[in-house]
Amino acid sequence: MTTTQNPEVARRIQAAGIMTNYHDQGSGEPVLLIHGSGPGVSAWANWRLTIPELAQQFRVIAPDMVGFGFSERKPDAVYSMDNWVAQTVGLLDALDIGRASVVGNSFGGALALALAIRYPERVNKLVLMGSVGVPFAITDGLDRVWGYEPSLANMKALLDIFAWSRELVTDELAELRYKASIRPGFQESFASMFPAPRQQWVDAMASPLEDIRALPHHTLIIHGRDDRVIPLQNAYDLLSLIDHAELHVFGQCGHWTQIEHVARFNALVAGFLS
Repeated sequence: MTTTQNPEVARRIQAAGIMTNYHDQGSGEPVLLIHGSGPGVSAWANWRLTIPELAQQFRVIAPDMVGFGFSERKPDAVYSMDNWVAQTVGLLDALDIGRASVVGNSFGGALALALAIRYPERVNKLVLMGSVGVPFAITDGLDRVWGYEPSLANMKALLDIFAWSRELVTDELAELRYKASIRPGFQESFASMFPAPRQQWVDAMASPLEDIRALPHHTLIIHGRDDRVIPLQNAYDLLSLIDHAELHVFGQCGHWTQIEHVARFNALVAGFLS
């Protein structure tokens, strides 16, 4: 499948033994965008409105993490933070990128935190958006996202949870995301990542608080006030833990800050990274 057939499919490179699908646009200081963990998600679906804007100033790298999107799915794949961190470092190595700023969305925020803790010299600045990575009681919204069973009705219900504005939750978008979730291999890998009880996966993605507290990186924390997937308290917890942190909360915004407030989100991130 070429990019002319599907914009989600871009370049491919070996990263820690995983043939990784990734987008690479722009030039300048590298910025790594790490997507969230919704059903059928890909880097392009998550960051399609952000990549071209940030690419005006930076070299933007947006990979499909193993188990998601169009990166290789191996029959014996183990989905864990250790392996996602290894893939991320492997991608930076393969692209000869010594250090990058990292923008993580939800699950991607937990991965960004783990990367910065384990390889602090590889990370410049951090942006954590609707981030996992600290302890919290799983929300009903996240439990429903991770427990998704493919159907058009279920996808429509999830989109209602993700977005604050009902105007974004169209039948066309629901059908598009539903079809994405049932591509060959997509639901199989997704379902295997987060079996019930799902609190265990929230806990597995949390980094030790003392390690977060020791982070030296300048960090921008972004959250939707009305997020029903990841609690707003996560943002305040991160703000209290990270010395060089600042927080921006968007009102009338759910879990899709980069889509619901696209222009302001892009300007905020670009300004911080500059």
